[in-house]
Amino acid sequence: MRFSILASGSSGNAILVETDQTKILVDAGLSGKQMEAQLREVNVDPKSLDAILVTHEHSDHIKGVGVLARRYDLPVYSHEKTWAELDRLIGEIPESQKFLYEEGEVKHFADLEIESFGISHDAAFPMGFCFYQGEKKLTLATDLGYVSQRIKEKVKGSQAYIFESNHDVEMLRIGHYPWNVKRRILSDVGHLSNEDSGLALSEILNGSGEKVYLSHLSKDNNMTELARLTVKNILEENGFVVEKDVKLLDTSPTKPTPIDEI
Repeated sequence: MRFSILASGSSGNAILVETDQTKILVDAGLSGKQMEAQLREVNVDPKSLDAILVTHEHSDHIKGVGVLARRYDLPVYSHEKTWAELDRLIGEIPESQKFLYEEGEVKHFADLEIESFGISHDAAFPMGFCFYQGEKKLTLATDLGYVSQRIKEKVKGSQAYIFESNHDVEMLRIGHYPWNVKRRILSDVGHLSNEDSGLALSEILNGSGEKVYLSHLSKDNNMTELARLTVKNILEENGFVVEKDVKLLDTSPTKPTPIDEI
């Protein structure tokens, strides 16, 4: 199983997961043209994609979904409640390309199994995904206000995590956002802070050398180095040796991560 975080942040999010038999795009939060460029940067022809999965309907996750689906005749999968919002946001897509993805459902795409799980976020029905190929497991968990015990148990045992570390609480509190936006981000249906990310990971990881890609960082209320340092400190306070027990990796809103393999 191979993957790349094509874009991650408030300006757009997209992840490629592939095996020798299938290529899946999760979200397409950049324009169609930008998505094509990001895919080609990791040597993937958009024509070779097999499906698009949509986590939720916020614009930084769906901006290019409609364009790619129409241009390359791609099936699009999402929850029924998300589809109720998508229909008015991504333009017309033939009914033959629309597929439902229920919470907790496992779908098979060639040799890749993908299991959905519900998350806490202010969208119609947001979901995360676990990807399986034999004993290999990858988790995508971003855009969540908090990490429930149910989610922690669901994602354990992954060799790699694409995990939210959205904001530094103090940067957010003193920043320029209106208070109603700050309150939304800090809420249980908002986004995960660096500290909460580290605390959740300390309960999820087993210290077997897992890779954690810190994702969906706020452009205004976070810094790459601060996110990594905060999570590192919390993990080490809980007995992990970073770089030995766990590897923390960065993501970018504009540059795809190199193709990684589990």
